[in-house]
Amino acid sequence: MDDKSSRNEERRHENIKQEQLDQYRRQNTGKPMTTSQGRKISNDEDILSAGERGPTLHQDWHYFEKMTHFVQEEEPERTVHARGYSAYGEFECYQSMKHVTKACFLQEPGKKTPLTIRFSTVQGPRGSYDTARDLRCQGVKFYTEAGNYDLTTIDMPVLINQDPMKFPDAMHAYQSKPDDDIPTASGAHDYFWDYVANNPEALHMVQWIMSDRGIVSNYRMMESWSINTYLFVNEQGKATFVRFVWKPVLGVHSLLQDEALKIGGLDPDFHRRDLREAIDMGAYPEYELGVQLIPLEDEFKYDFDVLDPSKFWPEELVPVHLIGKMTLNRNIDNYHTESEQAAFNPTNVVPGIDFSNDPVLQGRLIAYHAAQVHRIGTNFQELPINKPICPFHNNQRRGPMRYRIDVDQVNYHENSLAHNTPYTTPPEAGGYEHYPKKVEGHVIRARSDSFKDYFTQPRIFWNSMTPIEKQHTIEGFSYQLGKVESESVRQQNVNLLVNVDKELACTVADNIGVERPSGSHVPVSTSFPSLSQYSTPSYAYTQKVGVLIGNGFNGNEVISMLNYLQQCGVIIEIVSEQLGTVTGADGTKLKVDQTFLTTSPYLYDSLYVVGGSSKNQVKFDQDMANFVQNAYTHYKPIGVASTGQSYVHATEINNLAGVVFATNNPNFGEDFVSAIAMQRFWERI
Repeated sequence: MDDKSSRNEERRHENIKQEQLDQYRRQNTGKPMTTSQGRKISNDEDILSAGERGPTLHQDWHYFEKMTHFVQEEEPERTVHARGYSAYGEFECYQSMKHVTKACFLQEPGKKTPLTIRFSTVQGPRGSYDTARDLRCQGVKFYTEAGNYDLTTIDMPVLINQDPMKFPDAMHAYQSKPDDDIPTASGAHDYFWDYVANNPEALHMVQWIMSDRGIVSNYRMMESWSINTYLFVNEQGKATFVRFVWKPVLGVHSLLQDEALKIGGLDPDFHRRDLREAIDMGAYPEYELGVQLIPLEDEFKYDFDVLDPSKFWPEELVPVHLIGKMTLNRNIDNYHTESEQAAFNPTNVVPGIDFSNDPVLQGRLIAYHAAQVHRIGTNFQELPINKPICPFHNNQRRGPMRYRIDVDQVNYHENSLAHNTPYTTPPEAGGYEHYPKKVEGHVIRARSDSFKDYFTQPRIFWNSMTPIEKQHTIEGFSYQLGKVESESVRQQNVNLLVNVDKELACTVADNIGVERPSGSHVPVSTSFPSLSQYSTPSYAYTQKVGVLIGNGFNGNEVISMLNYLQQCGVIIEIVSEQLGTVTGADGTKLKVDQTFLTTSPYLYDSLYVVGGSSKNQVKFDQDMANFVQNAYTHYKPIGVASTGQSYVHATEINNLAGVVFATNNPNFGEDFVSAIAMQRFWERI
């Protein structure tokens, strides 16, 4: 058994959910082929026919089973969040939260709860690409002893709509156009931006999508928020408003727009591949769970409505308390059964967690269950990935794909024949009880006036950005609006943007060929450091370095450097002109992982430029120069070995910021690793 399989086996028996899943896992390798009914098959290549050149026969039951299963084996894909990927892990509680919630998995420090997670984009279909500019979802299913708890979050703290009635309209506008089904995985078209211009509540989330937050570096470095306001309820029946946030231990980092677009073509599976490889090598992604708490009596204390999902709760005003950590430590074995069939629903809560009057949350409580029934079927909860680890009993007996064989015949409540079982459980014994929140008012279709401040928080977000973040946001707006054909729609959007920032709107207007807007931004000067991702931690750990190398390298120098990088948790990949090996001047040999043809500089976080000799030196040098130039223009760290100096030159038009040379530098290893940890050198020219 290899190390990867051994690690998976060890973790499996430490996790009650994995032990439950073991009964469903099957190994086909080394077994005879059979039909689904168990009949052994002697020929799986030729259809039954009347002679070698004759017509095929309907009696070929094997072909019929094989082909009909094939053409019917795909379920309807999700309307949104279709492209996703999953993993397993566990959550460890840092501290008891008994004072605010009786949720079972938050009662004791050190308590561990198994879970599965699904990351996803929103707009694109299942066959789209990972690095699209989009919002991303992180659905976590906790398998607790009190039942499943589903916590769904997205990688920005605000939503595009304030009322669930408008969500279908927002998504219809955001997805590919009805006439030509174009563009894929992009809102860069007239209909979406027409929606934004005419629904100003959408502007805030769109601003986050156009910022660096819309193109995350990878799932391991993605922050995500619950958006909606929930309730914590403790044993004494006291409720507290709560919002959740997952904070990645490695910090929050993003791709550049040019990188995201190029990587989408080079490796559409970039994010899922990164997640899978990290877990396989034991670099387990970690996220701390934070909660923001507001007492019910402080509901109207702030200048934003705590129930408005299009507004964030500033961490400087409502502190984030870190209460536990999620570690992803096992990859899925089968994408279809463990990711595609994973079904999340915000109604899946446990005692101690309840729902506020957040209007979008209330709408979501209806939509998710209906979506899963449509996609998977009435009994989707019985699928292994969705099945709770605690026993479940009710009076549901039928429906397609029912797995359980219920042997008792009474399936109605209030009965004498089965002594009124299955019975209800009082709250004091663990039965779920909704918090008796006060509800009053007339039955109307209207939103609170407190929801109608559309521009203060977008202005605060803009004020909180660093200059480089602002420049990237301008580029995001300019690129997407530049794809809009209607001049009227382009003009309407810059007229809306001026409420956020005059300079932002005027610069975008110039870039997309419309008139600069009149008016000015709202008079708000507030800023919050927590809204800038450039205050986040940065590490060299798990950064990927492309080692550009040919023959004749300095063996001692290079091997020493590669060993040091690996000791620091840096991932290295040897890149040369051909697969096989490269040989140093002292006979040292290195296995080549990629060639200049099979990889790209866009796929590396930094480069280690070694150089060397080649059979086709001219082509080798051209490829080396291309990789170096690309990394330099994208502000990435570059380490230069003593034999690689000819590929990196100081000139009047560059300052070589973030370029570290080995020659005459006894601290080259430390300096290069420090540069890798920085990730970008924005001062570079």
